[in-house]
Amino acid sequence: MRDTTPTHTYLTSRNNHSLYMLKPSQNINILSDKFKTGEVAGKAIEDCIVKLQNTQPFVRIIFAAAPSQDTMLDYLTASTLIDWNRIKAFNMDEYIGLAPGSEQLFSSYLERNLFSKVNIPHKRLINPSDTISDELLSYSKIIQEAPIDIVCLGIGENGHIAFNDPPVANFKDTESVKVVTLDHACRTQQVNDKCFNTIEQVPKRAITLTIPILINANHLFCVVLGKNKSEAVKQTLLGPITTACPASILKEHPNCSFYFDADAYSKINH
Repeated sequence: MRDTTPTHTYLTSRNNHSLYMLKPSQNINILSDKFKTGEVAGKAIEDCIVKLQNTQPFVRIIFAAAPSQDTMLDYLTASTLIDWNRIKAFNMDEYIGLAPGSEQLFSSYLERNLFSKVNIPHKRLINPSDTISDELLSYSKIIQEAPIDIVCLGIGENGHIAFNDPPVANFKDTESVKVVTLDHACRTQQVNDKCFNTIEQVPKRAITLTIPILINANHLFCVVLGKNKSEAVKQTLLGPITTACPASILKEHPNCSFYFDADAYSKINH
């Protein structure tokens, strides 16, 4: 049977002209399909949460909301080891302009895939229906009031993390949460993911946590699925660290674990 959690130390490009060495605490896991990917990632996140809960009263977690997170959240919500009463949950981004309660809202996604399945009394989600300037201040304050223990995230087709698309990504952002304009590739992905029927339906603006907030968390768990993400995965792992591929900054994190299905990893020569 294939080892489901291989760890690679070195990655080389197809032309063997570039070499990237992972940090010792980092690991890359390549799984056969989305179900195994979600299971292995979920087990690692569960282990991390349980370990943290043995030493601290609350665990603060930022959750992504996207189809790539489905199977991982399925694993977590079935866990009998996590004390969900001691989780403080946040989301990392949210559309501006959708009707309250819209199924496409990321808060609605987390309600369907997480909050309706486990009891998390301590949660704070971005509310785009409030006055935006007030919401930015309020959300920034609560995000920064204590360290973030865990971020569960993915990588966009354009290499974004959260809604930090290449045109607006800033590795040294002085803001913790901001309003951004979504680029065309990002909005196209929402149609590819079947979250919207047409690109015209996809909002053009959103609220997002910035890259420094995400990268300053103690543990990052990055789950990426599908061939549409394969070029972004290649640029993340083998390319330079640049805002042209915002996810490339993940290589700098001392404790970021990657979980790819075979399709997402297909452009890597290993």
